[in-house]
Amino acid sequence: MDWSRPTTQILGRFQPWHQGHTELFKRAISKTGQVVILLRMQDGSKKDPWDFNQRSFHIIHDLKKFGYLVEEHFIIIPVPNITHISYGREVGYKIEKEHLNKEIESISATEIRKNMKI
Repeated sequence: MDWSRPTTQILGRFQPWHQGHTELFKRAISKTGQVVILLRMQDGSKKDPWDFNQRSFHIIHDLKKFGYLVEEHFIIIPVPNITHISYGREVGYKIEKEHLNKEIESISATEIRKNMKI
């Protein structure tokens, strides 16, 4: 990671990281060549059973299968439980919604957790 280069950021709980998140990551990295993944900190409830280390491990493991390496192509940073993002005037960044195909957008981490009986 070159901290002075343009970087794309994705923010989420990623409980668990799944194919939809991987596709979002691929879109993000195509924009700038590097990504910072911000992991929202959670309370360890049934809805959010995995801690920062567990989620980081799964993200790193999954993205490595596609040739993306932590510290080279992306980093993972814990952040507070961010629920709102506000900004003032245009200062050189964009907030964009990625539109993925219907099959990918229908993936539900809630359903994945139910199938895992969590």
